[in-house]
Amino acid sequence: MASRDSVIARIGAYFSSGGFVDELARMVAYETESQDLGKRAELKRYLTEEMAPKLADLGFSHRLLDNPLVADMPFLQAERIEDPALETVLIYGHGDVIRAQTEQWREGLHPFRTVIEGDRLYGRGTADNKGQHCINIAALRAVLAERGRLGFNCRIIIEMGEECGSPGLGELFRLHPDLFAADVLIASDGPRLHPDRPTLFMGSRGGVSFDLLVDLREGAHHSGNWGGLLRDPAVVLAHAIASIVDRRGQIQVPEWRPTSLTPAIRKALADCPVGGFDGPEIDLDWGEESLSPSERVFGWNSFAVLAQKSGVPEAPVNAISAWAKAHCQLRYVVGTDPEDILPALRRHLDSNGFERVQIIPAERGFFHATRLDPDHPWVQRVRRSIEVTTGKQAALLPNLAGSLPNETFADILNLPTVWVPHSYPGCSQHAPDEHLLLPQSAEALAMMAGLFWDIGERRAE
Repeated sequence: MASRDSVIARIGAYFSSGGFVDELARMVAYETESQDLGKRAELKRYLTEEMAPKLADLGFSHRLLDNPLVADMPFLQAERIEDPALETVLIYGHGDVIRAQTEQWREGLHPFRTVIEGDRLYGRGTADNKGQHCINIAALRAVLAERGRLGFNCRIIIEMGEECGSPGLGELFRLHPDLFAADVLIASDGPRLHPDRPTLFMGSRGGVSFDLLVDLREGAHHSGNWGGLLRDPAVVLAHAIASIVDRRGQIQVPEWRPTSLTPAIRKALADCPVGGFDGPEIDLDWGEESLSPSERVFGWNSFAVLAQKSGVPEAPVNAISAWAKAHCQLRYVVGTDPEDILPALRRHLDSNGFERVQIIPAERGFFHATRLDPDHPWVQRVRRSIEVTTGKQAALLPNLAGSLPNETFADILNLPTVWVPHSYPGCSQHAPDEHLLLPQSAEALAMMAGLFWDIGERRAE
């Protein structure tokens, strides 16, 4: 007789037989680097050759949708409507991956060939995001095989441009809201709080990227003949950056200091300590001094200089450069006005005497901050199911520390959003040697099979 235990046993057999590793290996083999114009044909091939047949086998109808903004970044929409009276779950994943960085992977590894070493499964996209939507689709397959139906309606959207900032996703939802109508988004991306702790997050920090440019004159000039007579743009830029954050990284722009770190959020984060896994050691003396590390990364804003240049670092000469530039980023939480982030920075720089520092918005890399109340009924339903399956207390994060296109689901489709990540912070996402942990993948498969089983047990009256 079909039961919750039997569906979890079924998906456990799928994992132990090597089915999960084999399926993910096929998915990873598609070289879907959306940032590489030469690989754009792979994006459509992934959807038409890998994802569409897979979903058709599960009884999903599907359609390829053109991207309203970028012609060669299509979307796949699929749906299985069992009864209009039932609840509808929307599932999201992205099939594109960050640049392969093939030459930087260590010997014996290759970005588009999966390799198992110990409990790690290596390959580009294993963690971000092919492995994660592979887990969720496998869980749907297990429920269908065990029960013969899901017991709820399901829609799926797979995009192929997330690593380029999800161009066209919001526009697609505005054009075709009926294709994505649902009661909830349940999706997987990003890392767990800790490898061994199931995690839910209900939104994400926003992200704004921009350049700071000090461009003072034409050409470089001899540092002996002109030193002391010409402003050094690198020094000017360094002091401008130092006015934005102090020596321990505390934000000095008043409008960038959020007011949304409420007692309720602080209480939730007290149960979510960061660190303690295989990753870099946290600098406890960095960031807002009055906050805990968890509050700094999940409940506060952070400023970073991602790249900086003046002159020719690879072959420096004795000359004062004409310009200096830094590529910067603000990660921000709900409670920060996204429309005022760069204007506030302009006011701050001007008031500190840095009128000559230009602010140039990036062409992409903009996400709005979102956050769902952890007490929302859908959050609690997902949490209870996961805790029954794992016997572990799930971490409830108000939002992911990173950024993803959650605002398109929360603000355009008006959905409650519950993210159940299957990766971990040390997965080398966006770096060479990306990998997924196999024990956590097995647990994630069981979690999602149990969750989809439980959702299907609730019948509409």
